[in-house]
Amino acid sequence: MAIFTGAGVALVTPMKADQTVDFDKLKQLVDWQIAQGIDAIIACGTTGEASTLVDEEHIAVIETVVKQAAGRVPVIGGTGSNNTQHGIHLSKEAQRVGADGLLVVTPYYNKATDSSLIKHYEAICNSVDIPIILYSIAARTGLNLSPAMVAKLKELPNVVGIKEASGNISQVVEICGLADDDFAVYSGNDDQVLPFLSVGGLGVISTIANILPAETSQMVHDFLKGDITAAKKTQIEQLPLIQAIFKEVNPVPVKAAVNLLGKCDLNYRLPLDKPEPDTLQLLKTEMKNYGLL
Repeated sequence: MAIFTGAGVALVTPMKADQTVDFDKLKQLVDWQIAQGIDAIIACGTTGEASTLVDEEHIAVIETVVKQAAGRVPVIGGTGSNNTQHGIHLSKEAQRVGADGLLVVTPYYNKATDSSLIKHYEAICNSVDIPIILYSIAARTGLNLSPAMVAKLKELPNVVGIKEASGNISQVVEICGLADDDFAVYSGNDDQVLPFLSVGGLGVISTIANILPAETSQMVHDFLKGDITAAKKTQIEQLPLIQAIFKEVNPVPVKAAVNLLGKCDLNYRLPLDKPEPDTLQLLKTEMKNYGLL
């Protein structure tokens, strides 16, 4: 069964000036997201700077989000790794602290073969008892989950969906053809949510929802209840802002946008750092145009 329908936010991880995680701001973000109507929260995804968190912080962030959400929305922990044993460890720990599901990106850099990729996901799936959403984003990992591979992986007992971020609409259509009551397809691209929904997608795992949670969730639900006109209007209106938050590598601009809303400090961990001045100016312009500032 699907973990959620609608918009799940790939939540930023607030940090203090000393680069420690700001758990107080994190709790406030969780409460704000839920109050705004978000349908799920993804902790420690790419947008949450998971790659620069040590394991103890990684699990502490997921646990904090779980406790703060307190069952109001599902919490999905990002636990993918290019080291299968590490992925198993993170997945077990995320389950231990109460995550409702896991988001498991393809192993990056190693360029696994089809057979070893299946073994990788089998090993992680067999280590936990909670649902798993596959995550395919070849632009970052160098490894695309083809429709044929997705068809094989969806047969694993606790694989319940995929976050598809290839940007290839033909591939999206083919993968959405695999969707059923036991397998949900979520857009991994904020600028392509409606195309996903039009061919059977169930929602989006969203970056823009960090600053537009209510609008992004409403857009998906408008479409699913048949109000295509309203959903289309929202998707088109969001596009300039989406383009602004992806002007530099995610999550650099979107974290700056959350900062401009006054909801987190502008701190990152290297190799990520503050956005360039022109990016920041574009963000301010588009956020003003949208009515956020």
